[in-house]
Amino acid sequence: MFPRPIQTQSAAVQTAYKTLLPLALIMWLLPLIAVAIFSIRPEADFATGNYWGMPSSFDLAANYGRVFFDSDMPRYLLNSFLITIPTVVGAVALSCMTGFALGIYRFKGNLWIFFMFIAGNFVPFQILMVPVRDLTVDLGLYDTKLGLVLFHVAFQTGFCTLFMRNFIRALPFPLIEAARVEGVSEWRIFWFVVLPLMKPALAALAVLIFTFIWNDYFWAIVLTQGPDAQPVTAGITSFNSQFRAAYHLMSAGSIVAALPPVLMFFLMQKHFIAGLTLGAVK
Repeated sequence: MFPRPIQTQSAAVQTAYKTLLPLALIMWLLPLIAVAIFSIRPEADFATGNYWGMPSSFDLAANYGRVFFDSDMPRYLLNSFLITIPTVVGAVALSCMTGFALGIYRFKGNLWIFFMFIAGNFVPFQILMVPVRDLTVDLGLYDTKLGLVLFHVAFQTGFCTLFMRNFIRALPFPLIEAARVEGVSEWRIFWFVVLPLMKPALAALAVLIFTFIWNDYFWAIVLTQGPDAQPVTAGITSFNSQFRAAYHLMSAGSIVAALPPVLMFFLMQKHFIAGLTLGAVK
């Protein structure tokens, strides 16, 4: 049923594995490598069709300097932080409370409410494009950072609730019963007993949601327009003009836009792995 460990395979299989693994890794990283190389090419290389040959010059400082100082990239980055951080805080906070209510309390309709949270994750977001856009226009939230934040919080809370509810149900229930026997209120049980035990799950969920929201492109172009509210994923397209595309600047902007989620993962890596593997063994 399960694959045998590579150490138990024959010498020929181990050699083939060690040979093919670096090749597979290079193929997987090839698009990122291509973007990194494009980001240091001069604009003349694209005009002459020199896409994959040796760069005629290395314009790393010039390209990245233009991205930061001759464009609205700093504003787009700031917009992304102003959209992503409140969304992560709002979605995680709401899901902690809903997960606590659905995971601890037993009441009629508990399972149906939980199913409603799950069902929202299976709705194709493309079919929501027109009604959500019309709703933001009617509420005066179109082309605003607040509109994106509210939508993302509403849309991500379902997945976050699924994550938190299952995590809370795995916690030792006698801890909560002991706190109730001592006369501790339900709010204090949530704040002082349950929430400290949820730190690994909170870190894992925060990294996931941060990555989802930061990398969102679809809703960024549906609900915003212009540098006042657009995040960095949509702002990269501003390097395209009417008659040409600045591939070197788009590539440099893409590398810059990819750095915050990568840094977020490495900073939270210890807690992220702990949160994902918690409960894997008894």
